[in-house]
Formats: sequence, C-alpha cells, structure tokens
Amino acid sequence: MLKKGSKLNSILTGSCPTCNEESMYLDKNPYNVLNVYKMHENCSHCGTKYKIEPSFFYGAMYVSYALGIAFGVAAFIITYFFVGEKNLVNNFIAIIITLVVFMPVIMRLSRNIWINMFMSYDKDWKQHKGEKKATLR
Repeated sequence: MLKKGSKLNSILTGSCPTCNEESMYLDKNPYNVLNVYKMHENCSHCGTKYKIEPSFFYGAMYVSYALGIAFGVAAFIITYFFVGEKNLVNNFIAIIITLVVFMPVIMRLSRNIWINMFMSYDKDWKQHKGEKKATLR
C-alpha cells in the first residue's frame, strides 16, 4: 500500500511524485511554520520541476478546503459520538482546536495531493533523467 511508486506513498511522505527518492520540501517537519511552504525547485535525483508553472499550487487551496472539512467532520464525530460530548459549543471548540493543530499538515497534504494529480511515478526515471523536467500525465 505504501510501497515506492504509489501515489499514497508520495502523498503521505511528501516525496517526489516522479521518482519517490527525496522530499519535495526543504524541511521535512511541517510544524516548522516558517518553512512549511519552502520547496526545492527540482528533484536532485530525477530533475522533476515541482512548480510546473507560476502559481501552480494555488489549486491546492481547493484540496486544502476539502481536507479541512474532513478533519473538522472527523473531530465532530469523535467528540460527539466517542467522547460523548453533547454540548455543541464544546464540539465547535474541538473542531477549531483540531484545525489549528493540524493546519501545517493539511497545507502540506493538500500540496502533495495537488501535485500528484498532475504527475505520476516513472519507474524508468533513471533513463529519462536528462530528457524531461516535469512529468505530466
């Protein structure tokens, strides 16, 4: 499931979508808020250019919205059904705390999902290393 070459591996680890050899981010820790968006320009292994065009990652905002909704719904379900908190104000506070705590993770995951929608794994990336810079589907 998380083997090298799978989309899920690239999304969860933040690795290059073409070769899965290195992290796309300068700092692997998403909670280093000053560096949460700082990325390498190209993959040092396969040469894939991460920013395909200017403002490429603006589309990740839509994915981020969906992930935020998913995290919020999960927080509500956990507090309402599993913790047994029936007061909606406390559930709302739990949702806000969850979204604030997981904000850096949601931002990284949304970028990872967005770039993996447009690029795919190339098992022969070593032969194509000098030929292409961005592997679009």
